[in-house]
Amino acid sequence: MQINEEIRDAEVRVISDNGEQLGIMSGKQAWELAMDKGLDIVKISPNAEPPVCKIMDYGKYKFEAAKREKENRKNQKVVNTKEVQLSPSIDTNDFNTKCNHAIRFLKNGDKVKVSVRFRGREISHSEMGETLLLRFAENVKEFGNMDKTPKLEGRNMVMFLVPIA
Repeated sequence: MQINEEIRDAEVRVISDNGEQLGIMSGKQAWELAMDKGLDIVKISPNAEPPVCKIMDYGKYKFEAAKREKENRKNQKVVNTKEVQLSPSIDTNDFNTKCNHAIRFLKNGDKVKVSVRFRGREISHSEMGETLLLRFAENVKEFGNMDKTPKLEGRNMVMFLVPIA
């Protein structure tokens, strides 16, 4: 943003500090008008014809903008991706434990990557991994939806779950 003497335009449209339009005047006149009030002149719309400038306290404006940005960062939720690994020959209790882990992650608002790792000749039975992942998604469906369907990537079959908002 250009402020005060940085504004070198021949004509600018000026808006006062309380929002009323003061009309079109030279950049130097606008700067002098702002100086008389003890404020700054700030170019807020440089692409307009003529450019629009506003009389304001620039230091206060920057402080409030930084405060708003800090507040927005504070309210921002970071979504992490947690991973749960399964094997095609997983037993029932182990499967239920993995489901409970995924449910806990989904309740915390995290995405869950569920993967089935195939070893050796298990890769020839990749349909078992797909049915296992679909069964997993069915078990946790009240806490999360399937974002990406099961997909084979090398020796792993991967599926993503997202929490229900």
